[in-house]
Amino acid sequence: MTQAICMTAIGGTDVLKVIDHPIGEPGPGEARIRHAAIGVNFIDIYHRMGRYPQPANGILGVEGAGTVEAVGEGVTGFSPGMRVAYAGAPVGAYVEDRILPTERLIPLPDDIAFERAAGTFLRGLTAQMLLHRVRKIGPGDTVLVHAGAGGLGQILLRWGRRLGATMITTVGHADKVEIARAAGAHHVILRTQAWWEQVREASGGRGADLACDGIGGPAFARTLDCLAPFGIAASLGEPAGPIAPIALDTLRSVLVGRPSVMAYVADPAHYATAAADLVDFLRAEPFDPVGATYPLEQAARAQDDLEHGRTSGSVLLIP
Repeated sequence: MTQAICMTAIGGTDVLKVIDHPIGEPGPGEARIRHAAIGVNFIDIYHRMGRYPQPANGILGVEGAGTVEAVGEGVTGFSPGMRVAYAGAPVGAYVEDRILPTERLIPLPDDIAFERAAGTFLRGLTAQMLLHRVRKIGPGDTVLVHAGAGGLGQILLRWGRRLGATMITTVGHADKVEIARAAGAHHVILRTQAWWEQVREASGGRGADLACDGIGGPAFARTLDCLAPFGIAASLGEPAGPIAPIALDTLRSVLVGRPSVMAYVADPAHYATAAADLVDFLRAEPFDPVGATYPLEQAARAQDDLEHGRTSGSVLLIP
């Protein structure tokens, strides 16, 4: 048996309960890992609230890092004691130990701490998708990142700046300005003001080639106003509420997308390439992404703090 956090119904954080979860031996092509750290993400909240399909066993979580304890028949390339990390399906990371197909495991170098890996893997793969696949970003490009003090925001700012782009970000509170600036933002704008006008000004009037919007709600229409001709607005989530329907004839030579990192990393080739890029980035950028840690049994509190904007950086559960 292993300790796990299970959602007993769709609803608020009160549906998350600590349970004893049975775990056996890994089968062919599988490995059992012992978590050292588990990432908490908005997708976990969306699963809990019923916006996305729930995992069959009620256990949430899509990323973690730890040590291989045992491997199944036919497994090569992994052995007990190896350090690994992962992100994506199958859902079920809120446990002390879990069994996964080895194709989902990424070897973790000794110089990347478990906490860094668990706090960056899903967000880092999202950043790689946005900056390399959704739009190939390089010198001369301008990127707008909403919530630049958050876990994904800080990674995007650092990675985009390394690629040579001008990085503009918005933040919701004055106490997050310095966090975003330290992460690499060239321009930090408070969303309490007419931020869309300031984004235009910061970009020299041209607008952003890529806008990464993890806020949604009414602000998304303003994000579209910030785009350069043929710029792309990537909608990544809607904690501020649903996005209103968009009339295509109002999009003045801009593109709108809803890229899914879960779909992106479901492809083994994309997953392997993106993970290799992410590991290289983490080794080149020795920053601490972790904003808050909670014991595994406090998963409800961790989700509540994340959902209501009481955290910056990545949020972790520690078994």
